[in-house]
Formats: sequence, structure tokens, C-alpha cells
Amino acid sequence: MIKKLDLLIFKSFIVNFAMTVSVITFIFLTQTILSYLSELIGKGLTILDWTELISYFCLFLFPVTFPLGVLLASLITYGGLGEFNELTVIKSSGISLIRILMPIFIFAVFLSAFMLWFNDRVIPYANLKAYSLLYDLRQKKPSLEIKEGVFYKGLPGYSIRISGKSPDGNMLKNIMIYDHSQGRGNTDVILADSAMMYMAMENRYLILELFDGGSYNEQQSETSNPINPQQFIRNKFKKSKMIFSLASFDLNRTKEELFAGNRLMKNSSQLTHGIDSLAKDGNMIKDQVQTGSKAYYYYLFQNDTLKSSYKKGQVVLDSLITKDRREVAHSKAIQAARSIKAYAEGQAERLVQIEKEKNLYKVTKFQKYTQALACLILFLIGAPLGAIIKKGGLGVPVLISICFFILYYVFSMIGEKWTREGIVEGYIGMWVGNFAMLPVGLFFLRQAKNDSRIFESDFYFIFWDKIKNTFKRILLKNK
Repeated sequence: MIKKLDLLIFKSFIVNFAMTVSVITFIFLTQTILSYLSELIGKGLTILDWTELISYFCLFLFPVTFPLGVLLASLITYGGLGEFNELTVIKSSGISLIRILMPIFIFAVFLSAFMLWFNDRVIPYANLKAYSLLYDLRQKKPSLEIKEGVFYKGLPGYSIRISGKSPDGNMLKNIMIYDHSQGRGNTDVILADSAMMYMAMENRYLILELFDGGSYNEQQSETSNPINPQQFIRNKFKKSKMIFSLASFDLNRTKEELFAGNRLMKNSSQLTHGIDSLAKDGNMIKDQVQTGSKAYYYYLFQNDTLKSSYKKGQVVLDSLITKDRREVAHSKAIQAARSIKAYAEGQAERLVQIEKEKNLYKVTKFQKYTQALACLILFLIGAPLGAIIKKGGLGVPVLISICFFILYYVFSMIGEKWTREGIVEGYIGMWVGNFAMLPVGLFFLRQAKNDSRIFESDFYFIFWDKIKNTFKRILLKNK
């Protein structure tokens, strides 16, 4: 009986979980793609390019969408059981609420463990692939599109202008081509009445067949006047052919090793090693400040050169030390003071940058753990809350889930900000969101276990009536 009940609840949850994760991932993915769309549109990307990029984006969105999916799916599942009184029937048969929550609780535990491995191993790989591909796509030239009345400069060394073209884009009219391949400016021009444009050799070359035109070239020598060229060559043709290489339009992949040094592409052990290395660098700079600053101190008088005696709080210098020597010593002291100040400020700036980088490493490292544990904590909120509000579907559960997820997100951002600024250590700041939401989940679990009605209007009416009756009794006693 209990096994069948567990299976029934688990099947209902898995369906809701798959649906909610899919919808949430689509929403976040749309937002991510839109932020890069203006840089990628018009570059002739293939379906394979888009599929690869979207796949990697989906992977590193899972640490955010999975906890929210658990929260929403558990709230819908147990809210649906309560809405149709199935939860009441199960409790009346002697099965406690804790036992009813157990199958999804076990799933949440395993999901948290899986997300811990996923964040540590898969996410760095997905980030490396996604950002390296995104960089290459940004560098890719826009697809070949020659517009009417505008000079097109996409082909290296050439500027092309047309006055019109056929609907299929193959036939061009009134073509003007400036040849800049020799680096002589606008001295080589080709004009044609019309042209046929097509691709060859698997779209690796663009061919322009020009009709009824001519080429105009200004030939200059080293002794000729640029304003009055030595030679002017003009050729006319009935038909001419120009071939352009489209190699610059291909997607050239950058070596992924160039991106591997970024903290987003590292696992927890690599991040720990990076934190230790940055800490050693900081200590080394501190030691360098102590030892290096000694070189800026200037001691003019040593041994018996400086003879002084103190009388009534005043220093009496030896008469052998002249005024000029004191002025020289004073100027050198000022120069040394300025030098040591600049040196100390430079080293302090380096220390600040190292500390900031170290804090960012801590944020990335502890984020792998906090996002994984968030699946379990948000389940402790969603499941009892669903049993309390007794509402299934996508109405009230979605609204409540968004509210609690925003609350979790705000606390997490506060803790992350504290960690980045060095106010608290990473093992404290990055856990603020989880620590803040865990008591909330335990509170709802206690309320659901006691069949609380805190989300029903009757509860507050009865509570208000009790308050009014208490005041009435107090007033009657005073009379």
C-alpha cells in the first residue's frame, strides 16, 4: 500500500518537475539569448551553431532552474493532493505527513548530491565551451548582403556599391567597385552596367560576372605628383569576371586553452588552489613592502659624523655640518619620502586587486555547494507549503514559488555581495540565502504537520474574534 502510494506521489512529482524545469529553463534561456542576439544576428549562423550554443547555455542554467523547479513542482504536487482531499484521506489511514513527504525528500537529497557533482564537473566544461564559442561567433563576419545605394565593405580590400538588384539577389545593376587591395586609396575603380553574382566551390568563393563596363587605374611613380598622376589607364570590357575568397566569413575556432584560466572554467579543487595562490601572492607583496621600503630610507650621517647634544629640548648640531649639506639632505629626504609613498600606494593597489580576485574565487567555489543544497532547502519550503495552502495547478503555486525564490535570491545576493567586498568570509556570506530559508522551511514543515490553517481566511477571522473577546473580558473586569 505504502509503496504504491510512494510511487503515485513520485510519478506526479516527476511530471510536474519535468514540466516546470522545461518552462523555467526556456524563460531563462530566452532572456540569455536575447542579451546576445544583437551581436549574433545577421552573421549567417547555421542551425548547428545555434543548437550548440543553446545546449551549452541550457547546461549552465540548470543550477538555477533545478532548485526553482523543485520548489514549484513539490508545491503543485502536494497542493493538488490537498485540494482534492487526498492528503486528508492518506492521513486518516494512519500515515504521517513526514512519511508522505519521504519519497520526494529522498529524491531531493539525491538531486542535491547530483547537482554538487554537476556544478563541479559539468558546469566548468559547459562554461568553457559556451564562452569560447560565443567569442568566436562574435568575431565572425556578417553574412554577405550587398544593399542598394550603400557601399559594402565586407570583402577584404574592396568596396562595392550597386543601384539595384533582382528579387532573388543574383542580378545586380550599375555596379561600382573600388579596389583597395594594393593599398593605393581610391585609384582603382571598376564600373559595370550589370553583373551576375553567384557562389562556387561549396560557397567558398563569390564570383561576379560584370557586363558592359570598364576599369580605371591611376599609375603613380615615386617622382610623380599625387595630384597629377603620371599615367591614367582605362580599359573597357563587354564581359569580365572577378573572384572573391569568402574564407574570412568562415567560423574560425579559438583554442579553448586560452579561456581555461578563467575562474568560471575551474572546478572546486582548482578554485581552492587559485585561492591559495592568490593568498601567497598577497603575503609575498606584504613582505616585499617591508623589505623593499628600507631601500628608500636615506642615512646621511653615520658613526661619529653626526655629533649632537641635547640642551633644553633643542638639538645642537656639530659645527662641521654646513648649511648646504643640511639642504641637500633635506631635499633627498623629501624625494625618498615621495618615492616610498608611490611605492606603497602601488603595492597597496596590487593587494586590493588580489583580494578582490580572491573573493571572486570564493564566490564561485561556494556557489557550487549552495546551489546544490538549495534543491533540498526549497523542497522543505514547497512541499509543506503545498500541504498547507491545498491548491494545485499553476495559479497560486506559481505566485507563491516566485515570491519565495525571489526572497532566497535576494538573501543570496546580499551574502555574495558581502563575500565580494570582503566583509565576511565565503563560508559565511555565500550560505546566507540557505541559512535564511532553512528556518522558513522547518517552520512550514511544523505547521503542515499540525494541520495549520495559516493560509485560510477563517483562521484570521477566528484569531481576530479571539482578540476582540479578550479585550471585552478585560473591559468588563475593569468595570
